[in-house]
Amino acid sequence: MESNVAFALGLTLFAGLSTGVGSLIGLLSKKFDPKVLTVSLGFSAGVMLYVSFVEILSKARLSLSAALGEKPGAVWAVVSFFIGILLIGLIDRLIPSYENPHEMNTQDKIRNSSEEEKRKLMRMGLFSALAIAIHNFPEGLATFMSAIDNPTLGISIAVAIAIHNIPEGLAVSAPILYATKSRKKAFTLSFLSGLAEPVGALIGWFLLRSFFTATTFGVVFAAVAGIMVYISLDELLPTAEEYGEHHLAIGGLIAGMMIMAVSLLLFL
Repeated sequence: MESNVAFALGLTLFAGLSTGVGSLIGLLSKKFDPKVLTVSLGFSAGVMLYVSFVEILSKARLSLSAALGEKPGAVWAVVSFFIGILLIGLIDRLIPSYENPHEMNTQDKIRNSSEEEKRKLMRMGLFSALAIAIHNFPEGLATFMSAIDNPTLGISIAVAIAIHNIPEGLAVSAPILYATKSRKKAFTLSFLSGLAEPVGALIGWFLLRSFFTATTFGVVFAAVAGIMVYISLDELLPTAEEYGEHHLAIGGLIAGMMIMAVSLLLFL
């Protein structure tokens, strides 16, 4: 497992810094096709939902059952799964909705603002960067832990989270650019907010590795599954529908599930 640490960290860094990609799209492109983002976000949700229920949660249950017995292991897997959901849900609740990048109203705020409100937009951009950094901690742990256990699985989750992070980069850079007229500042703050993902992975790993047992692995893995399900249902799908048609989002979700299912079958 230790031999996968560098690879897992690299994947987590890739996923986190894709916020910079989202920022660049907003800063450099004159035309943006929301349908592409809709399908991509739906695809990411499909990957993460399928892998959470079919692969990650089942592995967590097997690990816990081997350590604690079949029934206690199953119970702890379910409890840990919902603890993961409660953890990421609590983080969401602690961030005011106006400054939460997952409340997809950034464009309305920009369109409806006057000159005297630019200072408020700058504040919103800074708080969005902080909010994304907080959210990226558990996402980084999810990517890292998956890659530690299975590098192929880690790649799939890293790509899904990277796609998810692109609109977050837009959410940070758009209000800061409007408030300061500085592309450099907008990009830098967006890029730095993504660094929380590998930082979260490293902190989680250093805290856990000294007492890493089958039980610890099972609890953390089940919690990771819960985190990923919450991200998919609370962030990815609503954002996908915000940018485009309902059926495009669902089509992307089904495609993500299918491709994830096939890729897992290939590596049985």
